[in-house]
Amino acid sequence: MFKYYGKYAPYLFLLPAGIVLLIFFFIPFFQTVILSFYDYSASIYHPVFTGMENYLKLFQSPVFYKVLWNTFLYLFVAVPVLAIFPLFIAILINQKIKGVTLYKILIYLPVIVSIVVAAIAFKWLYADQGILNYLVTLLGFNPVGWLTDPNWALYSVIWVTIWKGIGYYMIIYLAALMSVPKELYEACDIDGANFLTKHLTVTIPHIMPTIALVTTISAISAMKVFAEIYVMTKGGPLNSSKTIVYYIYERAFENLDLGYASAMAVVLLVIVMIFSLINIFCFERNKYQI
Repeated sequence: MFKYYGKYAPYLFLLPAGIVLLIFFFIPFFQTVILSFYDYSASIYHPVFTGMENYLKLFQSPVFYKVLWNTFLYLFVAVPVLAIFPLFIAILINQKIKGVTLYKILIYLPVIVSIVVAAIAFKWLYADQGILNYLVTLLGFNPVGWLTDPNWALYSVIWVTIWKGIGYYMIIYLAALMSVPKELYEACDIDGANFLTKHLTVTIPHIMPTIALVTTISAISAMKVFAEIYVMTKGGPLNSSKTIVYYIYERAFENLDLGYASAMAVVLLVIVMIFSLINIFCFERNKYQI
């Protein structure tokens, strides 16, 4: 068959993936764009075409800027930790140590746990009479409102995301470390390079594409965080832990304002694309130079 259609063979192999993308990405995306031009606040059955009004209302809303700031704060706190700390753990586990398989299992275990189960468990830990506040009082400090204090709520949720993601990104880094030639490490040992210098000069440059991948994936995941916030704080207190995805859910499914929520979804897509392009050009710029 492919003897007669050889030049079309690559497109035939890409066709199934293209169909999946068309059904689950492109069609919903264009539908979302269309919905963003309608006002559903009065009736979801008889929407009114309003043009760019939803976008104008969006950029005039103080709540939107608050949730946008929370989203960026989530991004800037979680992503550096998820990009650097798992790499450090992967380098340590990649050494010849006893019980390395057990360490891998223990570190990867949080990834297997359902995010809902993890969020509920941490909600108990963060409770006013929970274990964390018990330890805090033992140290002589006043109890902390981990999920009820606006200054602490978002950071408490961020820690759950970090705890869940460390093992996942560690495995990605471990796979990348296997591709680094061992001869280069041996040459560093001969030159008398210490542990830190060896990995800064050999490991980091060789796995830079993987670092770019982890940074991009963790950034997109941080901007789309929902389950942790839904289970632990519902965006409170005082919108202090509400991110843009949770706000989209709230406006679309609680307030039934589909047009306004769709406008936020389009803005979120643009922001995610910008951050993805920044990551690509910062980490893999040489690949795209002509």
